[in-house]
Amino acid sequence: MSDPSRAKGALTPGRMAAPTTARDVRPRFYRAGRLSPLAMLAIRALAVLMLVGIALGGHWIERAGLRDNSDGSVTFLDIVYFTVITVTTVGYGDIVPVSNSARMFDTFVVTPVRIFVFLIFLGSAYSFMLRQGWERWRMGLIRHELKDHVIVCGYGRSGSAAVGELLERGHAAERIVVVDPNPERLRLAEELGVATVEGDATHNRVLETAKVDAARNIIICPGRDDTAVLVILTCRRLAPRAGIAVSIAAIENEPLARDAGASIIVNPVSFGGQLLAQCTAGPHVADYMTDLVTRVGEVELRERPVRAAEVGRSPRETANGQIVRIYRDDRPIEIFDQGADRLLAGDWVLELVQAGHPRSHPGTGT
Repeated sequence: MSDPSRAKGALTPGRMAAPTTARDVRPRFYRAGRLSPLAMLAIRALAVLMLVGIALGGHWIERAGLRDNSDGSVTFLDIVYFTVITVTTVGYGDIVPVSNSARMFDTFVVTPVRIFVFLIFLGSAYSFMLRQGWERWRMGLIRHELKDHVIVCGYGRSGSAAVGELLERGHAAERIVVVDPNPERLRLAEELGVATVEGDATHNRVLETAKVDAARNIIICPGRDDTAVLVILTCRRLAPRAGIAVSIAAIENEPLARDAGASIIVNPVSFGGQLLAQCTAGPHVADYMTDLVTRVGEVELRERPVRAAEVGRSPRETANGQIVRIYRDDRPIEIFDQGADRLLAGDWVLELVQAGHPRSHPGTGT
């Protein structure tokens, strides 16, 4: 996302195994291949020629063990002809092996060559014809069923950390879509089992491919504030009801992001500075704050709507007294403020829970 370029709009899944988390993925060295389809086809053709050449050379060496039923003599052209029809399993019977060595060569060398050539042709047909149609149908099916998912625009440091955190917090991998123009980054995202869209998130077509209109939340972290604001505008236009969280580096750009339609603005620089400043109030304050915001902590904050059984009750009497803030009509109410003595229908609460505590719906906290 840091270098906006093309907009391909191609939805591809990760390895669609059972949903996994970042901890389950073993680190491995990976470098994306740079060979074009034409180069791959040329390599396969060269492999076929090499295999046929091995069979041709063997038949030429064993030409004394071959018999031509037409004229009795075996020339080089006869060897070429016999090799091709033998490898392709045609076999007219006009030239046949008669010596034991020639027959053994056909049995133990030409037969494996025939199998490898067949596999190369079959693999080429699948790669260049069948797979495209199959993948197009499968991607259409996956995209059709995509709903209430999370879109992560930009898979750099912040984006990859956000995806890892989502997986650790119980979000299903098939309900996460990563958008990035860098194919190497998308390869890494696919290792986690998430779906990917290669393209620039500032383009409508790319976000429409990711089904932004059906997304529940959008996380924007392209690495540049100007790009982030443009992505916010595009997302807000296509998905007016989705929650949008954005990473902004410069404090002066935060109002622009909010005016563009961002629901939540995170400034890693200022947040890091605030966390460092907390150390002056005591070493355990910053330690507890780190515990809250990281997936390796023992406790976490969770947001959820007030349950029907909790309406009219004091926050201290519910959820083991762990409610720390109330949101009423999008207005925050601290637990010690007036109006926080009773929970009302429609309220949302923030509560402290044990990390890893099960939830009924990832993304809502309920």
